[in-house]
Amino acid sequence: MEVCGTHTHEIFRLGIRKLLPKQVELISGPGCPVCVTPVSFIDEAIYLALEKEVTICTFGDLVRVPGTNMSLAGAREQGAKIHVVYSPADAEKYAGEHPDEQVTFLSVGFETTTPAGCLSVKAAREDGLDNYSILVANKTMPQAYEALKDSADVFLYPGHVNAITGTRLCEALTEEGVSGVVAGFTAKELMTALAVALVKFQEGKPFFVNCYPRVVTQDGSREAQLLVDEMMEACDCEWRGLGVIPKSGMKLRQEWQEFDARLKYQMPKIEGKPNPACRCGDVLQGKCKPSDCKVFGKGCTPQHPIGACMVSGEGACSAYYQYS
Repeated sequence: MEVCGTHTHEIFRLGIRKLLPKQVELISGPGCPVCVTPVSFIDEAIYLALEKEVTICTFGDLVRVPGTNMSLAGAREQGAKIHVVYSPADAEKYAGEHPDEQVTFLSVGFETTTPAGCLSVKAAREDGLDNYSILVANKTMPQAYEALKDSADVFLYPGHVNAITGTRLCEALTEEGVSGVVAGFTAKELMTALAVALVKFQEGKPFFVNCYPRVVTQDGSREAQLLVDEMMEACDCEWRGLGVIPKSGMKLRQEWQEFDARLKYQMPKIEGKPNPACRCGDVLQGKCKPSDCKVFGKGCTPQHPIGACMVSGEGACSAYYQYS
């Protein structure tokens, strides 16, 4: 199972699937942060934009992800202010330049992007901004590996995440019977990781190998880890398709809660309802391929997406549509 959306796209783009023996199957997992973000999060962002008249700063992929009734693009058509940024720092800067607007950044992603969200909050306090907040949907990967450990024989671990976390967590998972290799993103690095996985799998016992040592170390980025530990704490979190996974999400600690959009705007509990025709949840669990979905390539295309996996540049459905 590829646990990184970039791996999915690169494996397709490089034609690696066609090189593998028939008994080896690659399935996509929950490695796209936009894809695993639940419908309820999109609905929360739309609530802030339309009901509270908050300016939403977001990465571009999230704009077209369908919510229960509309996407952020649909909310923008109704007058909502949706501002696309390339980093949380851009959102914090925008808030500083527009003191008459309340600004919320949609903070999604895994361990790779969480530190940047924390830095934007720290900068907002240092700059004395009272019009900046973040709507947090950051997630941590180890709990997802445990939830999906029976879905695949071997995980292709994401190099970007492990560059931050290090390899100790993945090493520890072997004690629970979970096998995997950390892979880079070039053709050589991906082929090396797959070759190592096949050789180790035939030994018949759980294993872990770091096949991306030029970037990934055992300890990872201690600076990033300490920053996140200082400002955030674990919480139960909903993943699209996987449901609520205990302690797999992040939220701002009490001393930083003035920047928590849910608390700042006293947001009510919002339950999202995904389109029943969409099988993104099954794709993210490796239960089906995107092409198994009845609306794939027909009712659901990159121009008119029904599910998040077709929207995101890291989504499995967009990879299948583009390359196969």
